[in-house]
Amino acid sequence: MKYGIMHLIGGIVAMSAVMTEVAADASLTIYNQNFAVVRENINLDLKKGENEIQTTEVTAHLEPDSVILRDPEGKHNFRILEQNYRADPVSQGLLLSLYEGKEIAFLVDKDKVVRGKIIRSGYVPHQSGMQRYGQSYTMRQRFYSSQASGGQPIIEVDGQLRFSLPGKPLFPALTDDSILKPTLHWVLEAERPGKLTAELAYVSGGMSWEASYNLASPEKDDQIDIVGWVTMDNQCGKTFADAHVKLMAGDVSKIQPGNQNLMRRKEMSLLAGSMKAPPVSEKSFDEYHLYTLHRPVTLRDRETKQVEFIRVNGVKSTRLYLYDGAQINYNRYRGHSPESIRNDRSYGIKCNPKVWVMREIENNEKNGLGIPLPAGRVRFYRQDDDGRLEFTGENMIDHTPKDETLRIYTGNAFDLVGSRVRTNYQLDSHRRWCDESFEITLRNRKEKDTVEVRVIERLYRWSNWEIAEKSDPFRKIDSRTIEFRVQVAPGEEKKISYKVHYSW
Repeated sequence: MKYGIMHLIGGIVAMSAVMTEVAADASLTIYNQNFAVVRENINLDLKKGENEIQTTEVTAHLEPDSVILRDPEGKHNFRILEQNYRADPVSQGLLLSLYEGKEIAFLVDKDKVVRGKIIRSGYVPHQSGMQRYGQSYTMRQRFYSSQASGGQPIIEVDGQLRFSLPGKPLFPALTDDSILKPTLHWVLEAERPGKLTAELAYVSGGMSWEASYNLASPEKDDQIDIVGWVTMDNQCGKTFADAHVKLMAGDVSKIQPGNQNLMRRKEMSLLAGSMKAPPVSEKSFDEYHLYTLHRPVTLRDRETKQVEFIRVNGVKSTRLYLYDGAQINYNRYRGHSPESIRNDRSYGIKCNPKVWVMREIENNEKNGLGIPLPAGRVRFYRQDDDGRLEFTGENMIDHTPKDETLRIYTGNAFDLVGSRVRTNYQLDSHRRWCDESFEITLRNRKEKDTVEVRVIERLYRWSNWEIAEKSDPFRKIDSRTIEFRVQVAPGEEKKISYKVHYSW
């Protein structure tokens, strides 16, 4: 056994490292959960037996255990005996740590050089280890790296210790342990010699994408023109030239490290005009949706790039006014039992005076849409009488499938005011019933327009209820919500009243 181990070590030492050549046709699938799958082709020239291969064309946020290296054509068989990933490129702090215990030169000014021995570098390595192994590991690592003293280096010059660098360090040369870029290193065992183009694929952090939508409407109409963008952000430490990019939308299960917070077979033919093909197409993929950019793009490190993926005119939208008058601080009642809330006389009596403005858009083909819309920010603009667009509100939407309805809150109405007052409350704990009465007042201060306001009332005291008295007809939204739809003329003050009877 001992002979076998030494033989293997000797074989590895004897091999010369071969740097791989990375082909230009990289492809990315970026998820809207702050990670991506990177795929690149690398050219290998293998000899029979063991080969030592390394490449520096990888990201600084690669997940090592996600790496796949394979022959996509299945013609060359090889095994990966060993894989190593290093993401600590050379820096002054790293080189100081590699020369700890040794003497190097320091440039004090243009003509003066002094020699100093590096006692401690002050460099704090193993950031990924500190994230993985917790507080105890972090504290010890920082102590051994002199982080406890503020991360200052300790240099001995002429028999005296200094808690700072005496000058600019002049390193003799790069050590064998230093690298200039993040590096993947393999020991491969091949059955036969040969050249091949292998596929390298891995999961990497540091990349994300999101959708955004700009909606513009004319001065008097509620029809809207929609322009949708995808925004890609690359912070992974690597530039991808002429990459083929796909964008995955959906809630893909992904275990996130540390404290990170947590991307139909028809093409988007809605883009206008003379384009022969849209810049982005969409299809169902597993339980998610995949958007493909039709032309290669160069995504540079530290770059944010935008691509238009939808443009459609004349989409019908409906403006809604909603009044949800009960202003309840749910945090105050967190942990309270339903019985205590039911018996609390003050629950739900605080009034919200604001009437919400909502936009409702049907995502179907009849309305000019009918495509899966990825989650993102929606901005609304309206044209003024001078022909210029003015910003009128924004909000976020979730992933919205085809044939679903978007309802988006854009702000509070300036000229509509609501109030909600409880007029009666009776509780009989022995007979197990409760009566509660409310009066809602809506005031329309607009000069011309009659508006319909949808008044939302939440029957929050108990699940068994009936409306004993009412001033206006209502519709039941769900088991504990009702809605009154009332017309309010300009200058009018409209009152709605009802009485609800609870029993248990």
